[in-house]
Amino acid sequence: QVQLAESGGGVVEPGGSLSLSCAATPATYTTYCLGWFRQAPGKNREVVAQITNIGAKLYSDSVKGRFIVSRENGRNTLHMEMTNLKPEETAVYFCAADLGRRGPRPSDAVVTGPCRFERWGQGILVNVSS
Repeated sequence: QVQLAESGGGVVEPGGSLSLSCAATPATYTTYCLGWFRQAPGKNREVVAQITNIGAKLYSDSVKGRFIVSRENGRNTLHMEMTNLKPEETAVYFCAADLGRRGPRPSDAVVTGPCRFERWGQGILVNVSS
């Protein structure tokens, strides 16, 4: 079983920057897409950015030009650099992994483009406030 662990959240002022990381263990476990989702209070979880194992990236329109997603395949690690953060982006940010399975879809799986995210981290809080 692959486990995901996020790090790097915290409090940042509006307009500031913050970096998030996610480590998938064991590092040798093959993950296809890796992605970031977020869930603000009272709202549904939404995709923020995703990246396939060959580097194809997809961003939500709201973060294009401000967030950069990257991954280190050898270490099975996902990163996201966030700049010019806005108060409305305060949320719990979740790391997610596509394990390559294409059988019956689990109830908590989310499909975005070519990716099917089935494994989730615990989430980490990003609080954008002054």
